Amino acid sequence: MTSSRRLNLKSMMLQVGQRLLEAEAQQIIKERETYMAQNCPSLSLSGTMEELQILCKKIHQTIDKVDEERYDMEAKVAKTEKEIHDLKLKVIDLKGKFKKPALRKVRMSADQMLQALLGSKHKVNLDLRSNLKQVKKEAKEEAGDAVGDWRKNVEDKAGMGGRKKMFEGADA
Repeated sequence: MTSSRRLNLKSMMLQVGQRLLEAEAQQIIKERETYMAQNCPSLSLSGTMEELQILCKKIHQTIDKVDEERYDMEAKVAKTEKEIHDLKLKVIDLKGKFKKPALRKVRMSADQMLQALLGSKHKVNLDLRSNLKQVKKEAKEEAGDAVGDWRKNVEDKAGMGGRKKMFEGADA
């Protein structure tokens, strides 16, 4: 197909589409006029105050009916949107493609984590501190005394006489 033929067909299709849109707009205007003629009678404001009050009451009643219908329609729309959302989630689940939710940091002890994983039937109490190596306090104090002795006796061991005392103390 030549480019001129393609361009000609495209312009013809656009003209037909434009005519259809204009006809649809006119149809909507006609439907609106017929609806207004059926549901909204013309006002006749000639009369006394009582007649105007009766007219206002009628208008308020129609407003209430319209509000009820609007509320019902909104409830139906919300319900159907929720159903559509649920069905979309089911379709996504069936396809197997889903977005991973962002994970939150949760502070849990080991006992709580095991209880969550294994259920409430299994009571597992892990005391992680029981497996730690226990150090006697005496061993710590001995190491501290050696450091303390060295620092206290620096003046005694200073000079040649002090070195001699160190060697003598090591032999004894």
